Amino acid sequence: MVNAEEFIEEAKDEISEQIGDAHAIIALSGGVDSSVAAALAYEAVGDQLTPVYVDTGLMRKGETEQIRETFSYMESLRVVEAQDRFLDALEGTIDPEEKRAIIGEQFIREFETVAKETDADYLVQGTIYPDRIESDGEIKSHHNVGGLPEVVDFDGIVEPVRDLYKDEVREVARALDLEEIVAERMPFPGPGLAVRVIGEVTREKVKVAREACHVVEEELEEYEPWQAFAAVIGKATGVKGDNRVHGWVVSVRSVESRDGMTARAQEIDWETLQRIQSRITGENENVARVVYDVTHKPPATIEYE
Repeated sequence: MVNAEEFIEEAKDEISEQIGDAHAIIALSGGVDSSVAAALAYEAVGDQLTPVYVDTGLMRKGETEQIRETFSYMESLRVVEAQDRFLDALEGTIDPEEKRAIIGEQFIREFETVAKETDADYLVQGTIYPDRIESDGEIKSHHNVGGLPEVVDFDGIVEPVRDLYKDEVREVARALDLEEIVAERMPFPGPGLAVRVIGEVTREKVKVAREACHVVEEELEEYEPWQAFAAVIGKATGVKGDNRVHGWVVSVRSVESRDGMTARAQEIDWETLQRIQSRITGENENVARVVYDVTHKPPATIEYE
């Protein structure tokens, strides 16, 4: 386990050395990894840093508002409204790796635009060790690792938590006195809801996934999962009222893990599962059925794509 206090000082020194007198932007998503990277960089270089949150249209319910509130102390925080650009770029794409590549490139282009406006030479991001392992091992690329385009208009990319596992990042978050909503927050994939939608990403499917994920997070909070979410995995026939519907199938997933490298599906009581399905199908007329995923990692990955 990492010595959080020692790591913080070493990381700040490394960030200062890499960036020097230049300016940098930090890719801020609201998750614990990027939040820790942002806090470290902000302490290291202060007003040389511009935190950038890109609203891709693929974020959790209420994410943008939460970002504004949590990081309001960073006066240079920028919120980029890019929903249409991301969703338009993904139109017609089905393959998961192509989706990740498109999202990775679009992120970089958004950051490059802000970098030009702020004269930033460096990009700071919250890549952690499992991201690099999965990308290097070709399990799946991560939008901020294997999903990066070949040409990136930065002098360097700074990754202060690149050698840490998720539980170690949380230790550092606590040592930095980050709010509990950040330090203990469940992981959320960099490509967002795009990897919780099987096949083509559409605005309708993203909306279904967002609302369903919100229900799952609320209902399973007491179970303290490593990660819990919902994914739109296809269509099936159902009945609502007296009418036949051909609606979305939503899969609910909840897992226990230490570092995300392996995971076990959680045992959820029947009453809770029934409450989840009732809310998801009741609150969205286009959802025909809800299923629960009992697969461990391996053989499955935690996310669906």
